[in-house]
Amino acid sequence: MFSRTYRNVVTLPPLVWVAVFLLLPYLLMFCYSFWSVSPAQTIVHSWTLDNYRELLRVEVYWQTLLRSMWIAARVMFFSLLLGYPLAYFLSFCAGAKKDLYYQLVIIPLWVSYLVRAYAWKTILGSEGVLNTLLQYVHLTRHPLEFLLYSPFAVVLTLTHIYTPFTFLPIYAALEHIPRNLVEASSDLGASPAQTFWRVIFPLSIPGVLAGATFAFVLSLGDFLAPILLGGPSGIMISNIVVTLFGAAYNWPLGAAISLCILDLVVGLLFGSERLEKRWSFS
Repeated sequence: MFSRTYRNVVTLPPLVWVAVFLLLPYLLMFCYSFWSVSPAQTIVHSWTLDNYRELLRVEVYWQTLLRSMWIAARVMFFSLLLGYPLAYFLSFCAGAKKDLYYQLVIIPLWVSYLVRAYAWKTILGSEGVLNTLLQYVHLTRHPLEFLLYSPFAVVLTLTHIYTPFTFLPIYAALEHIPRNLVEASSDLGASPAQTFWRVIFPLSIPGVLAGATFAFVLSLGDFLAPILLGGPSGIMISNIVVTLFGAAYNWPLGAAISLCILDLVVGLLFGSERLEKRWSFS
């Protein structure tokens, strides 16, 4: 339908944009990961595997990575636990108010990330809303210290922030389920629970996988919530990368850790894509 010249003109700008602002930075980060830092705090452009050896040798790096994956996994679980019932309600039970409820779900996305994070800091603080309420109703005598500056606070905040990202693909998958299949299941004598487990849930698995991937990947790469609410026990791997590229001025080691995280995320995305294609409904 279109000439080759037109196709080239249309596709060249986005390809150049991706190459300059995505592929080139990745290439530079790959090169930095094999360089080193001299005692004079200058980058030595000599190829070495010392950064990857240090990543495996120093326990704090891979232990922090494992802790980050554990926090991201919990955020993913709670986001699915909240997002799936909400998406199911909007898709099958909301009726004429579906659009209104949908807008209410995505309204938090209009608010700045920092505003939501600071709001949870205000709620969970020693003099915050939650501790004040618990002491007012005499459920506790002293402020609960574990509410803030802990992995609990990080998981809670990230779950609140990323649940809409989990909800959206699940809702889209549920909306694309043909309603005549649900009606046929009921006509054949299946109970509502049987219809859900044998018809609705299997057909919504691609959306569940996409939502779970969003929650896990976004939580794994988050660094602001751990700084604001995590404390020493809630530090994640991205915070170490920020420190290495900032105060520590160890860009090669930071690049090596970043590439390991990138490899992990890309592997998760490919695995999720394969599973989505396997469970997709056509």
